[in-house]
Amino acid sequence: MAEPDARELTCREVVVLATDYLEGALPPRERMDFERHLVWCSWCRDYLDQIRTTIELTGALPEEEEESLSPEVREQLIEAFRHWKRARDG
Repeated sequence: MAEPDARELTCREVVVLATDYLEGALPPRERMDFERHLVWCSWCRDYLDQIRTTIELTGALPEEEEESLSPEVREQLIEAFRHWKRARDG
């Protein structure tokens, strides 16, 4: 029996599948379709990079410190992330 042809994922589908992709939870065929989409879609590559950066930054922050962030510090982090995104987009 032949394998079904690869299908093109939409950007919306990539966003939905991003966490499973990063956790290594996608089945092989879906992972290949996901990675094929990333080859030609710079927006989704940037989105995935942003998620990785967020995981790295929040993963390094112990829970008790994360909960103690003031609204001002949270806003500064969000603004830094927005600035990083604008700088990457050129």
